Amino acid sequence: MNTASQRTRVCITIDTEFSIAGAFSDRSRQPVAEPLVWCNVEGRSQGLGFLLDTFRQYGVQATFFVETQQRYHFKHDPMRPIAQQIHAEGHEVQLHTHPCWKLFEDPDWWDKSRGMKHRDDISKYSVDEAVGLIKQGIETFREWQIPAPKAFRSGNLNHGPGLYQALAQCGIPYSSNIGVAIYSNGEPDYTLYSGQHERHGVQEFPVLSFSDWKIGPKRNIKSLTIAGSSFAETRDLLEKARREGVPLVVVLTHPFEFVQNHDLGFQQTRRNRLTQARLRKLCEFLQQNSDRFEACGLVAAAEASPAAAAAPANILLKGSLRHALPRMAAQVVYHWFGRKMLARKYGNDKRA
Repeated sequence: MNTASQRTRVCITIDTEFSIAGAFSDRSRQPVAEPLVWCNVEGRSQGLGFLLDTFRQYGVQATFFVETQQRYHFKHDPMRPIAQQIHAEGHEVQLHTHPCWKLFEDPDWWDKSRGMKHRDDISKYSVDEAVGLIKQGIETFREWQIPAPKAFRSGNLNHGPGLYQALAQCGIPYSSNIGVAIYSNGEPDYTLYSGQHERHGVQEFPVLSFSDWKIGPKRNIKSLTIAGSSFAETRDLLEKARREGVPLVVVLTHPFEFVQNHDLGFQQTRRNRLTQARLRKLCEFLQQNSDRFEACGLVAAAEASPAAAAAPANILLKGSLRHALPRMAAQVVYHWFGRKMLARKYGNDKRA
């Protein structure tokens, strides 16, 4: 159990990436770069800009897992200034990889993409192939002139033993590849709900997963995200994590989750006031309770954490229906309202 002198660390992690936008299923579609990150609404960034403004206001350090394989398609390197700005703001920039982008390296990418069932699942790649993907990211960081990555997150949270072996070979000591409710490889050794765990020499810090409700023998598992969890749920989980001695809580989000979009190109958008309010309330809570909780980057937390062997067990925290039901209702209503407002403004035009 935590004492008054041991603060529970909270790591808000942001997967910062571009989108294939349907290009593998429809060749006429074009992948989307900066709009998916900045998410401009009426000339103001409601994605990354909103995140940076909010973190600055409340003194929160976050970890941005920045995707690099997209350089195989976007030759003008649009992620470089994004990563550099995040680093300049004092946040951690760590490595994120969606291997599907590497297909664009081949002139016959269209034909190959249609024949690859698991093109974006790094756990289906060999150790040597995964090493190549990770080394591309390390080299990209060097070219971007930002510190070499010390932590890694796989696209879609795909994972397996080979990935951890590849990370160890590349000298990446930390990872956050597991979110049980988002992706499970079916292996008990990788069913990790919380805490810190060593896999093949790499320290894994999973996105917190919890049981949001249980009726009879049926239990539902969720991973802690800004888009999928109310602030009341998140606050309750943080308090329970502290009581149970979970030293670190990892939260997941993406810049595009702070807007609602009408088109794949993210040109027709509106603010998502629901998710923005959740993040703002979380940051305010962390600031007001800084004597008990520390908002920090994943690597900063990892380097200050004890060895995995000394960490607490793999604890599955329990939520409650009194938090889950209002959250589910709010999300259904707000999604419907957003669709209605976007349709009213943009009609049936859903350009890519």
